[in-house]
Amino acid sequence: MDPPQEYSTLLEAVSKVADPRKARGKQHDWKVLLSITCAAIASDQKSVRAMSQWVQEHAEQLREQLQTCPARLPSASTLYRAIRAIDPTELERHLSLYTSSLEAQTQTQTQCRHEGMAIDGKQLRGARAHGRHTCLVSLVRHKSAVVLQQQAVDTKSNEITAVPTLLQGRDLRGTVVTMDALLTQRSIAQQVLRQGGDYLMVAKQNQPELYCAIEQLFSSPPWLAKEKADSYRFYRKTEKGHGRVETRTLESSWVLCEANAALKLPKYLDWPGSKQVMRRTCRRVKLSTGEISEEVTYGITSLGWGQAGAKELERLWRGHWTIENRVHYVRDVTMGEDQNQMHTGNAPQVLAALRNGIISLLRVSGWKSIAEALRHYSAAVSNALLLISSPLHSLIRL
Repeated sequence: MDPPQEYSTLLEAVSKVADPRKARGKQHDWKVLLSITCAAIASDQKSVRAMSQWVQEHAEQLREQLQTCPARLPSASTLYRAIRAIDPTELERHLSLYTSSLEAQTQTQTQCRHEGMAIDGKQLRGARAHGRHTCLVSLVRHKSAVVLQQQAVDTKSNEITAVPTLLQGRDLRGTVVTMDALLTQRSIAQQVLRQGGDYLMVAKQNQPELYCAIEQLFSSPPWLAKEKADSYRFYRKTEKGHGRVETRTLESSWVLCEANAALKLPKYLDWPGSKQVMRRTCRRVKLSTGEISEEVTYGITSLGWGQAGAKELERLWRGHWTIENRVHYVRDVTMGEDQNQMHTGNAPQVLAALRNGIISLLRVSGWKSIAEALRHYSAAVSNALLLISSPLHSLIRL
């Protein structure tokens, strides 16, 4: 088997996707179409119609920069047909190789004791408005917010079926895979452990025995009394921002995970590789009204008592929201994915994959705000084309 191919630029990876068009009637070079599509997305063009207008308004610069570009630039219908016809599975595979290489280049600079990797799904609401139900399940690194891989499933409930493929073949040593309650499944826990990693899973009532056991432990814990202080830890942090004060408390214990009759446990927890259970309480006070809200969540992890204290577990738990705050939210709001009405062919998944690739590249090259980055690259065609065709080391912002 040939070794995995590595790509130095986004355009190089995308250009490896096979041209699906018939030979007869081709008017535009395939790489030119892909260059224009990627550069337009990086220039904050949120729809294919907007891309087409961007092409027409920057026709002279595009002809100059893309030397193979013919006198007649692609129309909106040409871009529509090209995007709808791209094989999303092939595109995702090449982008995964590219973003994995980006992530590898940052790993040496951002080593943590336990590197977090989040899995979660996202519905494409624009396509769903037209009766097209597509959920994209992504694998995202906590620290860098790089999207390592993505896979489409038909419905939210099918996210479970995507996880084995997302994790398959990955060396998970030194990695903690985090996921929400839907993915808290024994088979997933076992796969993570087999591949050398650890997991942190949220426990809700889709796993009733697990949920009730952890809830009972922290609700009335005689075995967590002072004489058993070595079986209980907690970490608390308060932060002020966004018009509210938030206090997060994480409590952890190992007593449900180890059979010990002396502790008079209600029941030994038989979950693959479990080493600690957790209760996380998030209390928010809205400063303008004084309104108080509180959320209590339970979790389980394969990280042992000597591997991770309550503070480290809270960091990993909070880090899971990278996938929502720094990827899904950016695609929805900043890049207009929820408002995009393209729903035919492969267009919804293809555009989501390209947005992931561009977000990952912008994050790793040093942009804190994706909105600010898009404004920068929309200022000149040359900026956007340089972004997609340059290696990472020439893009990093000091």
